[in-house]
Amino acid sequence: MGLLLLLTSMLLSSYYLPGSEVNAQRLFTIRDITLYIEPRNDVTRDTNVTLRCKATVSSFGLEALSREYTIYKDSNTVYTKTSSTSEDLLYPLSEARVSNTGKYTCKINIEGKQITSGAKKLTVTGLSKPVLHLNKGVVTEGEEITATCTAPGETGSFYFYFYENSTEILDKQVNSNQAEAKLHFSSAGIHRIHCAYTVLITPDFSKSEESNTVTVSVKELPINAVLEIFPQTKIYEGDQLFISCTVRNALHTLKSSHLYLSRGNQLLSRGDTKVNHSSVALAKDPGEFECRLEMGDVVKFDTKTISVTELFAVPTLTMSPAEVFQKEYMTLTCKSESSASERLNMEELTYTLDPPGSLLISKGTGIFSGSAFLYDFNYTCVAQAKGIVKNSETLTVRPKVPVSTPKISVVGRAVLGQHFKILCQSDIGSLPINYTLLKGFDQLSTTIVKQPFQQALFTISINKPDEISKFMCEAKNRNKEAPLSKRLNATVIVPLTHPILTVIPDLPEISEGDDLFLICGVKGSPPVTFKWYRVGNEQPLYTTTSNKNNTYYRVHSLSKEHSGVYYCEAVNHANNVVSSDRVTIEVRVGGAAVSVWSERPPEEANDEESSMVSNEPDVEYTEVVHPRPVDPARVPLRKGTDTVYSELQNSPHGAADHHDYQGSVEYAELNSEQPEINSCGLEVNNHQDLPVPVD
Repeated sequence: MGLLLLLTSMLLSSYYLPGSEVNAQRLFTIRDITLYIEPRNDVTRDTNVTLRCKATVSSFGLEALSREYTIYKDSNTVYTKTSSTSEDLLYPLSEARVSNTGKYTCKINIEGKQITSGAKKLTVTGLSKPVLHLNKGVVTEGEEITATCTAPGETGSFYFYFYENSTEILDKQVNSNQAEAKLHFSSAGIHRIHCAYTVLITPDFSKSEESNTVTVSVKELPINAVLEIFPQTKIYEGDQLFISCTVRNALHTLKSSHLYLSRGNQLLSRGDTKVNHSSVALAKDPGEFECRLEMGDVVKFDTKTISVTELFAVPTLTMSPAEVFQKEYMTLTCKSESSASERLNMEELTYTLDPPGSLLISKGTGIFSGSAFLYDFNYTCVAQAKGIVKNSETLTVRPKVPVSTPKISVVGRAVLGQHFKILCQSDIGSLPINYTLLKGFDQLSTTIVKQPFQQALFTISINKPDEISKFMCEAKNRNKEAPLSKRLNATVIVPLTHPILTVIPDLPEISEGDDLFLICGVKGSPPVTFKWYRVGNEQPLYTTTSNKNNTYYRVHSLSKEHSGVYYCEAVNHANNVVSSDRVTIEVRVGGAAVSVWSERPPEEANDEESSMVSNEPDVEYTEVVHPRPVDPARVPLRKGTDTVYSELQNSPHGAADHHDYQGSVEYAELNSEQPEINSCGLEVNNHQDLPVPVD
């Protein structure tokens, strides 16, 4: 049936009114149309099926053709779509059911020309054998015959099918047991025709066996399409091609004929009995030409494939060096790797750069030199000879930016003896950048920064504060010099030592009414936050932050209730909290003897008292006082039989003095482990990064 539909479509598409004008932009021919069922013809339930209608159309010009596609199921229209593209028409049948079973065909219609694909169908058996009769047994190409198919003794609604050489070419639905078909044959030779039928039985159907086979002899028409191309051999780019498409043995008694000359899918020209065309041979164009004669349902065609030798290859554009920095000298080289030396002298092949304003100077054939821009720039090489022009692929030159002098800094805080990070960073420079950390002039490690926002971080530790200034870093993104940063300038935080708690007045000479000074001293980097505690009370008695390494807590007018165990804590930016040894203080009442000790209890102390003593080594302290003129505010401090004086600023509050000790007390540890305290005259300072003083 597909062949008969093809012949019918060709007749319709070739209809031509004498004297009518042909729009050159609308010339086309429908060469073929095929329907595919995907994924296969026989499927199971729930399979997603797609009908693909594939049409082959040759057209002239660039204007899109409006294509009307129609999908039929059992000769009933089920889908129509108009499209202006050459893409296949897709008709989906999602989750196919038994109700989708049937026979599908696809038809394309372009401005009145149409052609229908072959049909896809289901086959069922079980009926009486049909009988086929033809009104003619011998015909010529394009001549019509009548075929009659009869279903003896059958009644109902029928589908009749007609076959040519076992291929279905036509079907008809009738309500009687007989159907006629008009058949056309486009090719000469022996054609074997038979038929079959289907009786529709709700909800099913049943198909008969095949009928008797009747042969038809089709005589070939002597007419032919002839395609000629000159030159016939060894065609080079730039050669002039002369192409003719003619009809041989044309018969004036035949119906109107039309000639179509195509190259690939491009329609070059159209005529009635002869078509001429000339063009310049190009290697990039398709080499297959077709001369097609359409005369009613009869189609004759002649094809030829030519091979065009390249005159010269598409040029390539390269840069030297492979990477270039801003304003650096560079060379671009344009070259065609091959050429037809028998037809082309190398002197005839010229190279130019596009755009012309690239500011590069020609240094020879295809060689261009100059300085790189400060920004990206696109270059294209144009090769030309004998009217043939070929462009290279675009080469984008992206000049790299030299790296700037890096800056070196500490991330967070540098703490003596602890690991911390150093950041090395340049403000500008093309990636990748190699950052190298140096100590003195010794290279420690290198980090490669490849991505934006990536940081070059180095983890180090130092054992002496002055080591920090030995660090530098260099940045490098080229083979030339690498800029070096300044030396690292950062504050090094020294962790605190074990605090020493000193008591004034000297132990054990503490009596009711005395003012008590608890001096806490450490070694390490200020600012330091000091806290004083009395055992049994979780909250500190007093908190202060100082830019010195020592300060004090004062209690006015001691009483018996002030007896207890005291200690101090200190913390700085190294975040190490250190505590002093505990000191037990007993206030003497009314001249009675008191038992007071600090680091080492007296030998006569009982076990309970001994249990409060620190296990640290025995330490004794001596308070050294710079003599000053006698003042009413001075307080006598005693140790043994010696009496020394220290000027102490009286607290206006009378109980706990929340100001620093304003005197000039200095003390030294006898065992050389006492932190150096230059002066007890300390100011109370608050620092954001340390605990806030608590009154």
